[in-house]
Formats: sequence, structure tokens, C-alpha cells
Amino acid sequence: MMKNDPDPSPAAKLTGVDIEISVLSSDWSEALPGFEEICRQAADAALAAGDLEADAAELSLVLGDDHLLRQLNRDWRGIDKPTNVLSFPSGDTPPPGAPLLLGDVILAFETMKGEAAAQDKTLGDHLSHLVIHGVLHLLGFDHEEAAEAEAMEALETRILSGLGIADPYREAAHG
Repeated sequence: MMKNDPDPSPAAKLTGVDIEISVLSSDWSEALPGFEEICRQAADAALAAGDLEADAAELSLVLGDDHLLRQLNRDWRGIDKPTNVLSFPSGDTPPPGAPLLLGDVILAFETMKGEAAAQDKTLGDHLSHLVIHGVLHLLGFDHEEAAEAEAMEALETRILSGLGIADPYREAAHG
């Protein structure tokens, strides 16, 4: 599923990507001016690294809070606690000529902010990482098995590097 290009850039192969951003918590705009541009740039970079075969696609980013992510995590995964990001792939095959509906990436502000502080990262860099991580899940990448996790982490690191963001896994392991 990965491109052979070792340097993914925000210039995605999909020229018709519609990224809808829904903000359900005012914390995002208060703490992180420019968060929408950060989200779009990260999503575009992840899509550029994917190997999608579609002329157009749609993606939804939902910027929520811990309450929302706890509820979704409990209802869909049986885990009664908030998490940083959840991805819900559409799985639908669009009719001919219709855009590919990728799905939803939903983020929790409080968890993201706490992780960024604990890992000594900027909110913007951590948001970029979580958006990329979520979008890659929509593209079919996973980290359930060790080999999958290694491949997904390597791709995330490569995408983040293209955005000028340090390797979040190296920082976590050595920081």
C-alpha cells in the first residue's frame, strides 16, 4: 500500500480530496491557532503516501474531547477510557463517478494535549502525527502485529519528516 517514492509530500495523487473538519470543542482553537491548516497538511501528506486508486475522495476529521472519545472507545472497542485518536473507515464502495468515502478520524483534545506535554512535543507536531496515524488507518494500515506496527511507524516517521517533524517514536524511545 505504500508509495515507492521515499519522500512523500503534501502534493497528493488525489487532486480531488475533500477534507471536512468538524470542531466539537473550543479548546482546539483556543490552544492551537492554525489547527485547521495543520490538520489539512497532515491529512494531505498521509494521503500522498497511500496508494489509493480513486480520482476523488472525502475524509472527515472530527476535533472532539475526551468525553466523546471515551464514549466512542467504550461503544466500539469495549474500552471505557478516552484515547487520543480513533479511525472509522467507511468501507463502502462508491458508485461510478462518486468520490471514495474514506471515513472519519476523531481526536480528543485533552488526551492529545497531555501526551504532547508528557512527550515534550508541540501541540501542532503531535496533532500532525495523530492525524497522519488516523488517516493511515483509513487507508488500511494497522499496528496489531509487530511487523505491521513497524511498517506503519516507519511510514508515519517518513511522512512527518517530510513535514519537518521529528521522529515521534525515536523521541519516545530515547527521550
